[in-house]
Amino acid sequence: MAPTHGIRANLAQFLHQLLQVLLVGLTLGMVRTVVPALAESEFGVPKTSFLLLTAFVVAFGVVKGTMNFVAGRLSERVGRQRVLLLGWLVALPIPVMVWYAPHWHWVVAATVLLGVNQGLTWSMTQTAKLDITRMQERGLTLGLNEFAGYLGVALAGLATAWLATWLGPRLGLLLFGLAVVLTALVLTQVWVRETLPWARAEAARHAAGGGQPLARPRHPRHVSSAPGTWEVFTLMSWRDRRLFALCQAGLVEKFVDALVWVFYPVYLYQRGLSLPQVGSVIGVYGLVWGAAQLFTGRLSDRIGRHRPNVWGMWLCGAGVALMVLGQGALWWSASAALSGLGMALLYPNLSAAVADIAHPHWRGTAVGIYRFWRDLGYGIGALGLGLTAHFTGQVTAAFWFVALSMAASGALLGWLGEETHPRLNPQGPPPPGAG
Repeated sequence: MAPTHGIRANLAQFLHQLLQVLLVGLTLGMVRTVVPALAESEFGVPKTSFLLLTAFVVAFGVVKGTMNFVAGRLSERVGRQRVLLLGWLVALPIPVMVWYAPHWHWVVAATVLLGVNQGLTWSMTQTAKLDITRMQERGLTLGLNEFAGYLGVALAGLATAWLATWLGPRLGLLLFGLAVVLTALVLTQVWVRETLPWARAEAARHAAGGGQPLARPRHPRHVSSAPGTWEVFTLMSWRDRRLFALCQAGLVEKFVDALVWVFYPVYLYQRGLSLPQVGSVIGVYGLVWGAAQLFTGRLSDRIGRHRPNVWGMWLCGAGVALMVLGQGALWWSASAALSGLGMALLYPNLSAAVADIAHPHWRGTAVGIYRFWRDLGYGIGALGLGLTAHFTGQVTAAFWFVALSMAASGALLGWLGEETHPRLNPQGPPPPGAG
């Protein structure tokens, strides 16, 4: 009997996967507030060494992007659950390395492992939920996925800021990190099920001509029935203009996250906010991003993906620009909230658009390649931030670099992209005589 798709039919497993992505977010969030803010006092990074400060995010982005690519293809061969478990095993040394770190290079090395962990685990929680849910629930599914993940990022930023004040940054991160990773390992081994059979059942229905004839996805044409890795990579990266538009938007939007990770703590800390206050402002960004995705993912199931994606790029960039145009914790929190709202509009819906038009046979690979380009944006963005700040001598120049990049990328997405929701823009019938 073929597996049944849908959130309600697979509610227990869906909730287990949401808990997993919450733990993934907690793992990422534990190094996003305390480590950059205390890079000088705790790890000896000179105040004006912008390139050294951004090195750990460049490493994270390159490694995570690569692991997204690997994870997608690997999961179609060995299964989603095994890849998820491997990702958690890789995370075990991270809190110990940050606790022991005699100099900044150890932090960079720990962040490389964090990139491996995030590429394997976050990719699998997303892919597994897409496996077990229905097409009509795709926006809601990804909205809930990203809500749980970035709620974890925000909560970890707040928790580690307070723990650093109470226990010291190294001990606080050690205890928090070990608790999260060990919990995730146990839950993955005991309760997470393999979801690859659901993806294969969906692919079999497509092959048999099942599904809704008036809501056929606009799959790319001229793709072989079992495409190899290179064929899917070229399709995603430049051969299909819609997928190219989505990938470049994903890459550029990570400039914002790199900025929030590297320079928001430095910018706010240098302007007199305490570490818990810095954590609170950055937490607003993460909480608005996370909470709003409860609605923005579902919204895209109703009105489509394209408009939320374009407007999200522009709103997010506007929030970045406003951050340096005013003063005070209230202004900075409002600016962070606007960027968080923009992220909520675009983040789950860029992924949903890719999932809309990727065939179930190679959806895991397609999502992995999209996430490769998207998370490579951490590395490219952090390098751009570091170079901009280095040559201008101003942290604020990095904010303008990101704001302008988001405006241009949103315009490119609006021009080259299209609506991908199968109900709102279905594939037309094949031409007469087509086999």
